[in-house]
Amino acid sequence: MMIRRTRTRTATLAALAAMAVAASTLAGGTAVAAPVPVPQDINGDGYRDVVLPAPGATVKGRSGAGAVVVLYGSAKGVSAAKRVVITQESPGVPGAAEAGDAFGASSAVADLDKDGYADVVVGIPYESVGTTRAAGSAVVLWGSKNGPVAGAALPTRVEKNGYAGRDVAAWSGPDGAQLLVVNNNSTTRLTGPFTRAGKPKSSYLHDETGWMRSASYGDLNGDKAADRVLVTGRMGGWSGGNVFVNSSMAGNPLDRRMTGGDGLTSAVGDVNGDGYGDLVVGDPDEPEAEGPFGHRGGAVHIWFGSANGVAYDKAPMTVHQDSAGVPGSGERYDAFGTSVAVADLDRDGKAEIIVGAPGEAIGTKSRAGVVVVVPGRATGALGAGSYSFSQDTAGVPGAVEAEDWFGGTVSAGDLNRDGRPELVVGAAWENGSGGVWVLPGGASKPAYASAVSFGPGGLGLANISGLLLGGDLQT
Repeated sequence: MMIRRTRTRTATLAALAAMAVAASTLAGGTAVAAPVPVPQDINGDGYRDVVLPAPGATVKGRSGAGAVVVLYGSAKGVSAAKRVVITQESPGVPGAAEAGDAFGASSAVADLDKDGYADVVVGIPYESVGTTRAAGSAVVLWGSKNGPVAGAALPTRVEKNGYAGRDVAAWSGPDGAQLLVVNNNSTTRLTGPFTRAGKPKSSYLHDETGWMRSASYGDLNGDKAADRVLVTGRMGGWSGGNVFVNSSMAGNPLDRRMTGGDGLTSAVGDVNGDGYGDLVVGDPDEPEAEGPFGHRGGAVHIWFGSANGVAYDKAPMTVHQDSAGVPGSGERYDAFGTSVAVADLDRDGKAEIIVGAPGEAIGTKSRAGVVVVVPGRATGALGAGSYSFSQDTAGVPGAVEAEDWFGGTVSAGDLNRDGRPELVVGAAWENGSGGVWVLPGGASKPAYASAVSFGPGGLGLANISGLLLGGDLQT
């Protein structure tokens, strides 16, 4: 399938690309996980379901082939008893499990074919396509009353070491369905309706931003239509990558670049309760110098939405662990902002920002990890009333250990239909293999005493080092 462009690169793009760091790994760079998607109803029973990554899973003796686990929601929340493990050896899943493919390194959930069941998109960034090594790919697994039962390959750009599927994002709204598949150097946007063979109505190649890291969708101006957020890989001299909103080759892409902040991952939600989605960008890396692009120990940047969307030329509000009211302090390599999610946990109409800081030390336990919750508010600086939790918090299962990376991924959604969003937290290196925690929603904050955790054994996965249950920590 041909992916159309509207014009060739401009001199501005060439200059922008020249700024990009050529390698995918930087010395001292913070590990950042592809997000766990916001839960949605995959089997149509009225309860939202969680998709968990395990991209290091061994499948039929093939190390690192990868898997995803679907935990089905219910009136009692989620349990290991109601789950399905999906690999490329599962019936109906395109391709075959091969060593090092990392099936499940990214995932997204949305109803792409408008049949009432949410569909699961899975990225496979290290899969070879034909003779093209590590071209990467993405597949869609169609939702049904029996859960994901069959799938189709999606059209993506094929290039050596392209790593297509290093992140994926999906949207389904009144304006139709859309999908973003992140490639190392570009992003493929597919628009619906989609056929069961995975064919979209149209496709577009976003290569105006330079090399890519992550993508997300949201509604920033209240029109109920998709606004797309593209975040590049690390840029020279910055603490993260450039952030673009609704960029295209039709104009100067720098006109669509957010100013005054950068990062590596993003989420959208209504933080100030004005009815418009706000853009939250996680910026976990250490800056070369203190300033607008980064903070010691990491930061998150917030651009507020409006009837006109976000203001590209206005600096964001920035929150970090040295902000008033935020627990802890900004320390080197805390990685605050490695993961971000937005959800109204206290149901006051203003969404909280959930921030993972997996590099945070707890006592003498380095990189044990914490999650910080920053309450939304209508006006003024964010930070007041913030709180944090970890495996050292009473009621949270497990124990604080060095190198767990608790908070490497975060997500939130109402899994038991009680109106209180649950928090989902991943720690990719818990006991060397990873783990996931689900914290039920409480009156105003998570109900720690009712939290449950899931390890490899309980989910039907082999307990191996590097399983990465809960998130693929990539630099």
